[in-house]
This record gives sequence, structure tokens and C-alpha cells, in this order.
Amino acid sequence: MRIEDIITAIQSNRVQITAHADDEAFADHLSFDEIGSSVVHGEIIEDYPDDRPYPSCLIYGDTTYGDPVHSVWGYNREREAAILITTYRPDPERWCNWHVRRPR
Repeated sequence: MRIEDIITAIQSNRVQITAHADDEAFADHLSFDEIGSSVVHGEIIEDYPDDRPYPSCLIYGDTTYGDPVHSVWGYNREREAAILITTYRPDPERWCNWHVRRPR
């Protein structure tokens, strides 16, 4: 999966937001603008090529305020559309530098 495809879909307004992602964004006080900005300036830190119905990935990026955000995106190649599966503010107890999961 390429982050450029997700960024293009976001910039072209070809995005589907799951109810779960909407609930998580609301709970963490994240706007879609903040999430989108974190992707545009972000990087893929985990790739899930076997996810169904679409391959997905975990993206880390900062908001325009410098706050870390994780978001999981699927990508429908046929429709060239991105699907926001979930998003959250990462817990520093669970992540090293927001990039690597800490061992449990």
C-alpha cells in the first residue's frame, strides 16, 4: 500500500469513515482535518496487506499542533477511495517514539 494513494483520496474527497472511526475520533477530540493533516505529513508504520475486504495500514503523523495521531486506513483500488477504519491518540505506555509497539 502507498501512502500517496491515501493522500490523493483524502485530497479528492474520496473517503469513507467507519462508524468506529467516527466514534474514536470523537472520543479523542480529533477532527477530520487533524486526521487528514496527520496523514499528509505522516508515514506508514505498519502494513496489513492481507486485511479484508481491503488491504490496510497504520499511519503515524502529527496534527498541525504537533500532537501524534495514529490512523488505520483501508484502500479500495477499484474506486481509488480510502476508508478510515479507526483513529486514536497513541498511548506513550504502548508505543516507542509513536512508531514501534512496546512489548507487553
